[in-house]
Amino acid sequence: MPTEIDGVYSRIYRCITSIPEGKVATYGQIAKLIDASGARQVGYALSATPENIDIPWHRVINAKGEISQRSDGEADSEQQQRLLAEGVVANKHGRIDLSHYRWQPRIEDLLEDEADDEDFWRDQPGVG
Repeated sequence: MPTEIDGVYSRIYRCITSIPEGKVATYGQIAKLIDASGARQVGYALSATPENIDIPWHRVINAKGEISQRSDGEADSEQQQRLLAEGVVANKHGRIDLSHYRWQPRIEDLLEDEADDEDFWRDQPGVG
C-alpha cells in the first residue's frame, strides 16, 4: 500500500467503503468509528483521495443530514445524483433523514473489515 494512504487515511477510506448502498454516514460518525481526530480529518482525507482509489465518497454527509458545500460554496450535484440513484432522498430543504438512512454498522463487521484490509488495497486499480 502506498505511503500516502497509510495510517488514518487508510482507515477512513476502508470505513467509507463499508457503507452500503442506500445508506449514509456523517463525517463525525466515520471519525468516531475509526478513532480519527475529528470530522474535519475525514473531510481532508476525502479531498485528498487518490484518483486510483475507488470509494463511495458520496455516502458521507454532514451532521445536519446535508451534502456539505464545496470550496466554491455550492452543494455537490454529483453527490446528490449518486445518492438519489441509490434511493437516498433528501427533503425539500435538502436534508437527508438520518434516522432512516444512517448506516449503523456492527462492531464485528468493522473488525472483520479491518482484517480484510490487505484484500481491499490489493483490489484497488493501480495500487499494490
